[in-house]
Order: sequence, then C-alpha cells, then structure tokens
Amino acid sequence: MIDRTDNNTDQITLAEIFDEFEFLGDSEAQMDYLIDLGLDLPKLPAEEKTELNRVHGCQSNVWMLTDFDNDVNSELHLQAESDAMIVNGLIAILLAAYQEKRPKEILDVEIHKIFDRLGLDRQLSPQRKNGLNGMVKRIREAAMVKLSQEG
Repeated sequence: MIDRTDNNTDQITLAEIFDEFEFLGDSEAQMDYLIDLGLDLPKLPAEEKTELNRVHGCQSNVWMLTDFDNDVNSELHLQAESDAMIVNGLIAILLAAYQEKRPKEILDVEIHKIFDRLGLDRQLSPQRKNGLNGMVKRIREAAMVKLSQEG
C-alpha cells in the first residue's frame, strides 16, 4: 500500500513536459531534462523494493506499486523507482500520464503516442523500450483488474 502522505501535489503535467521538450529541442538537453525529472521522484520505502513489486523485462531494477482508491472514483496512486536515472525520468512521464486516473481513463491513454511526441522512441535503446513496455503493462493490468472488480 502506498503512503499517500508523501504524494507530490506539485506533480508535473504532460503539457509541461511537452513544452519543455519542445523548448529544449536537442536530444542531449532533453535527456538531461529527463534525468532531472527522475531526480525529483519520491523514493520508495526499502521494504517495498521486493521481488513482487519488481517490474520484469527492465534492464535496470524497477519497483512499482499500483494502488487504487476503494471508493467509486477508483483513482490510481502510482509509485515507482528505478536504480537508473533515465528510467526514473521515464517513470516521471508515466506518473504525469497515469497518476490519479480512473481505470477506464488509464486504458484510454495512448502512451506510445506520448513517447513518440517527445521523440523518446528514437532516443531509447531497445532494452529501455522493453522496460518501459513492462511498466506500462503493469499499470494497464492493474487498471483492468480494478475495472473488472467494479463491473
């Protein structure tokens, strides 16, 4: 279960990320910004860094918690951390895309279009793309489970 007392209410939005990537223009500056985004992520408690929470398919270690409210709104509270700086930046983008969304909204997010628009599809190695797909799969599966419980 995620400790919501540590939620960052000043979470960056996709619009802000798009604007910054466009402003920076070149891929090196964009990757530096991506790393900076990851540095601002809250850390996962050590006890949550378990095999059960590990995302498989990632080149680096990634731990992810997906937790939904139990009320009718069922918003996602996502928390994740990696031991790789660039992956933490990717997690920050996933947070901007999915945090506090309802299961149906999560399934409607076209995450690959977001990463295409940012140009990250060209900048990420195949291993990083595998890891990204593993994280997205975990989030989508959690949304599908929650949706099936509500229906």
